[in-house]
Amino acid sequence: MSRMFTLHEAEALLPSMEGWLRAAIESRKSASEAEEQINALLLRINLTGGVQIDIGRVAELKSNKEQQIELLKQTLGEIEASGAVLKDLDIGLVDFPTLLDGEEVYLCWKLGESGIGFWHHTTEGYAGRKQIDRDFLDRHQGSRPM
Repeated sequence: MSRMFTLHEAEALLPSMEGWLRAAIESRKSASEAEEQINALLLRINLTGGVQIDIGRVAELKSNKEQQIELLKQTLGEIEASGAVLKDLDIGLVDFPTLLDGEEVYLCWKLGESGIGFWHHTTEGYAGRKQIDRDFLDRHQGSRPM
């Protein structure tokens, strides 16, 4: 069984989650940019027959790409280890498993949102998000303040 979060526990994790998501997005972007530069150099090699190739630059780009991919893997591992479920890195969408009337549902948060204000059933996606309201709070296990 996956980790179950209370609303309070999930919200307490948001500052770390935001940092992880921003780091993962940046690492993926940097790796992609390095790949594009490598491909542009390879195209130039093909077009010029290999004349005047900066081997050091190619090695630097490949090393940078590998480092960024490793950072991305580490960051995604941190998110997974937290118990949260990354749904979409492009928009920074994360779900936190929780219990509602004894049934597993997801607390849903997107990068840029100030807190967790939505939830949805495990069979629904982002489009099925519902506002966390008084009824949800009354039925949600562990959501009441101590």
